[in-house]
Amino acid sequence: MWNYSSEEEALRDVLRLSRGMTYKNAVSGLNLGGGKSVIIGDPKKLKSEALFRTFGRFVDSLGGRYITAEDVNIRVSDIEQVALETAYVTGVSSRAGGSGDPSPVTAWGVYQGIKASVKYKLNKDSLKGVTVAVQGVGAVGSHLIEFLVNDGAKIYAADIDPEKVKANVKLYGAEAAQLHEIHKLNVDVFAPCALGGFLNDQTIPEIKAPIIAGAANNQLLDERVHGAMLKERGILYAPDYVINAGGVINVYQELCGYDAEIAKKKASGIHETLLAIYKQADEQQITTNAASNVIAEQRIQSVKAMRDLRNTMDNQNWVHAVRGRGR
Repeated sequence: MWNYSSEEEALRDVLRLSRGMTYKNAVSGLNLGGGKSVIIGDPKKLKSEALFRTFGRFVDSLGGRYITAEDVNIRVSDIEQVALETAYVTGVSSRAGGSGDPSPVTAWGVYQGIKASVKYKLNKDSLKGVTVAVQGVGAVGSHLIEFLVNDGAKIYAADIDPEKVKANVKLYGAEAAQLHEIHKLNVDVFAPCALGGFLNDQTIPEIKAPIIAGAANNQLLDERVHGAMLKERGILYAPDYVINAGGVINVYQELCGYDAEIAKKKASGIHETLLAIYKQADEQQITTNAASNVIAEQRIQSVKAMRDLRNTMDNQNWVHAVRGRGR
């Protein structure tokens, strides 16, 4: 839910997000397609049971082609109101048989991704003494800071809400930074964990960190242009839909029978997935986001080919059965 300036802006965002979900599910090995929805409006003013139940009825009208879960500005309590109208929802609380808030597992996956990136770029097996600038310290960003601090990292934090920054300074000893300056800090890792499109013509030349690895969706304003800019500057970029896949991995487990330890273990696999992507990008001399796209597209095509083959065989069996009855 976001207070978009226009329906056009909302449509552009939801199409980018749905594409990202498709690639995220594919590269993570999940048996899902990919979709996204947005609600236009100020979440501080317009949330209501009527709104979320209306949204739930719309989701239900799709008959299971789309399964929803919480994301930016949506909480478990909101999703539970959606669930009053449809069964096609995940991320409800554990008391309702769900997995609850997916942000801790999202953050765990990002933490694993940062470890992989530091290992690949800086040749360090530990985060002790590694400096990380976290832009956006909401639900995911705060959990990420906790994991990083517990592993010995030094944290700088910034957010549009100063109270969230104060809370992380108090809880985890993070150092507060200005929101418009945090990406310019001389740190090892810049972790964008707010909204997308931040990596662009203006900001990329200002980034001093050799690694960008964060939870935000659609971080590159233009995937081809700005992915190439990062590569030219020698900055290792963790493709956003790979590193932030922990959330969808977590809610996917609800469809399989939820087990928190299994979800966390699968999210830990983001570490090895990113190392494979980095290696492939270097071997083929392409950007990391291009390398991850190739892996995702290969799986999409292979699953499509298997489905087409199965449909062909089913059709042939049906024809044989009809002919057999005819004789």
